Amino acid sequence: MNSKADSQFRDIRIDRYDLEGARSWMSGICGPHRLETSTPERIRFHHSANVFKSRATTLGTIEYGTDVTIDIEDAEHFSSYSLSLPLSGDQELSKDGRLLRSNRDQGVIIAPNESQMLAISGDCRKVQVVITRAAMSEALEALLQRPPEAPLRFEAVMDAVDGASASWWRMAQYFIAELERSSELYEQLAFTRDLESSLIKGLILAQPNNYSAELREVLEVKLPHYLVRARQYIHANAREPLCLEDLEAAAGVSRFKLFEAFKKYFSLSPMVYLKKYRLNAVRQEILEHGSARTISEIALGWGFSHLGRFSAEYRKLFGESPSTTLQRHDARRLGGF
Repeated sequence: MNSKADSQFRDIRIDRYDLEGARSWMSGICGPHRLETSTPERIRFHHSANVFKSRATTLGTIEYGTDVTIDIEDAEHFSSYSLSLPLSGDQELSKDGRLLRSNRDQGVIIAPNESQMLAISGDCRKVQVVITRAAMSEALEALLQRPPEAPLRFEAVMDAVDGASASWWRMAQYFIAELERSSELYEQLAFTRDLESSLIKGLILAQPNNYSAELREVLEVKLPHYLVRARQYIHANAREPLCLEDLEAAAGVSRFKLFEAFKKYFSLSPMVYLKKYRLNAVRQEILEHGSARTISEIALGWGFSHLGRFSAEYRKLFGESPSTTLQRHDARRLGGF
């Protein structure tokens, strides 16, 4: 590892070729965890990152070189929020009885105080941002204008294609790229302190969490009442045949106003929002019920009448076919990766 003792950040270039070495290093970055693999001889761990001194936020890239599983063994003492987004390969987070796929289009968040397991493919190279629990709590308190009563809990999957969370990922990747080019500006504590604050507060505001509703009230960022009605109608009736006229009637506003609001707050048109909601519901049902129902039955149940088009749209959103999702589910259930 290279480091600059008097600098405001640490420049990390670390390689490990043994399982314990990789685990020990990342435990120092994120907190205690188990690292397991069936092919320890293939470990080619590499971590390239910078750690800012003011709040110890780590930004960089990481890869293991072989299939590994990370298990949080002491969730209460896991010291950081670890956010990762694959640049290649994929990973899968097991949490609350659900399997959540992560690829270049959606990242995942491993959080303190929550039991979870992350399976990472051997070809996965990913962006990783690690934010300490203390820094996150400090930023949340500043936004709420009061001390938080409960731990901050994010939705585990973080969209990297659309919306505010995608903007956050682009910002993080921009900072990482800049640090690779030149670190001179980032050695200034007065700059990195504000940079970290923006990154952490941006995450809290961009990614849905258990304080989102309160933050909208505090910061007066409220969804228009007609948009709330339209979204609730979609969620309640997503299995039924829906058209724009239905959403207009539920919202009580013109089609133009509805389109404008969906684009402003969700970065999607109403019908694309509906399609994405349905596709995510299909995927979750495949992961939860496996072979108990056929993929066709599940897709038809969520309003996809054209199965060929459904498969194409599913592959576009998740980077794999529905049958591949099912095969991975079955393999994990039987004890494979």
